[in-house]
Amino acid sequence: MHIVFAIRAAAIALSLAGGASLFEAPALAQEDGKKAVATFAGGCFWSIEKAFDGKPGVISAVSGFMGGKTKNPTYAEVVSGGTGHLESVQVTYDPTQISYDKLLDIFWHDIDPTDPAGQFCDYGSQYQTAIFAHDPLQKAAAEASKEDVAKELKTTVATEIRDASDFTAAGDEHQDFAKKSPGHYNSYLIGCRRDARLKAVWGEKAHAKI
Repeated sequence: MHIVFAIRAAAIALSLAGGASLFEAPALAQEDGKKAVATFAGGCFWSIEKAFDGKPGVISAVSGFMGGKTKNPTYAEVVSGGTGHLESVQVTYDPTQISYDKLLDIFWHDIDPTDPAGQFCDYGSQYQTAIFAHDPLQKAAAEASKEDVAKELKTTVATEIRDASDFTAAGDEHQDFAKKSPGHYNSYLIGCRRDARLKAVWGEKAHAKI
C-alpha cells in the first residue's frame, strides 16, 4: 500500500502542485434537454474518469470530491481520510446519446463492488465506492442496478447509493491524468493490479463496452 501511494505521489509531483480548483453546489441531474449530470465514486478518480472519458454522449468527466463535511477540500486533506469526502468523478452527458442506465453499466464494470474498504490497492473511506444520485429517478435506477449486480455476482454489494452533495473539482494535475501521463498512470495501474481484479470479478464483462 505504501509503495503504491508513493507511485501516486511521485506521479502527481510531476505535474503542477495544487489543491481543489472549483467548488460547485449540487448539480441538477437534468439541466436541459441535451445536458445531464451524474456522479460516481469508484476508488482512484484517475481510473473512473478514464472509464467515462471519450464514451459517445459523454461531454465531460471531471475528477474531484463529493460526500464530505468541509468545503473546498484539497487533495491532501481528502486522502488523509479526515474530511469524509470520496474521490469522485462528475460526468456531464447528453441523455439523447447515452442513458443514465448505460453510465451505471460502465461504472459497475470498472469497480470491485464487493470491497467495503476501498478499491484495489487504495484503502480508506476516501476510496469507498458510491453512486451519488442527483434526483429521485437516478436514485431509483441506481438502487435497481445495485440489486441486479448483487444477483449477478451472488454476493453483497458494498457500493452505497447516496444523495448528491457539493462537488469540488480536483486540481488540474489530476484532470485527464491517464492521457497526460500515460506512463505514470500505467505504473500505478499495474502496481494496483486493477485490471486483474476486475477480470476476476467480472470476467469478460470488465470495462463495459458501448
